[in-house]
Amino acid sequence: MSANARRGVNWTVLAVGLAVTVPLIALFAASFGNDPRAVPNGLVGGPSPAFRLVDLDGASVDSDALRGKPVVLNFWSTWCGPCKQEHGALQEAARQHPEVAFYGVLYNDEPEKARRYLDVAGTSYKHLVDDDGRAAIDFGVAGVPETYFIDAKGTIVHKQVGPLDGRSLEVLLARAGGR
Repeated sequence: MSANARRGVNWTVLAVGLAVTVPLIALFAASFGNDPRAVPNGLVGGPSPAFRLVDLDGASVDSDALRGKPVVLNFWSTWCGPCKQEHGALQEAARQHPEVAFYGVLYNDEPEKARRYLDVAGTSYKHLVDDDGRAAIDFGVAGVPETYFIDAKGTIVHKQVGPLDGRSLEVLLARAGGR
């Protein structure tokens, strides 16, 4: 028998190859259409965690006092490039929507650095200091920027991971009950 005649299909190799390849293809196909930045959060649809933080001017802000109007909580840091990228859109939205309480929450950063940054970049809303990181833990913050949209009843209606732009802000504000 010649060497070419002995070359047939190696059914074992083919079966093993298919056993590995077919499930991988199915896994990849199942993920099409999913947003890779979407991070599931068990808080969405439930009540916002309570917090009491101090703003950069030393005034206390209590989450209970915010009930009755939509709230946007944006966790950010001065060392975060995407946070700086979205800052202008957040400022504009806060100016356009006085019926919504906007707050920046300083994440893993120093208040003095935030003051210097905001002196240059400007701001149209209050910024809170989360010294011990308790608020970030309670909200399940994994990194910055992360923004929480809370309706007037205190229910978290959306968690945004990554920077926001003006158009997405408008859509999410409407969902939270902003004009």
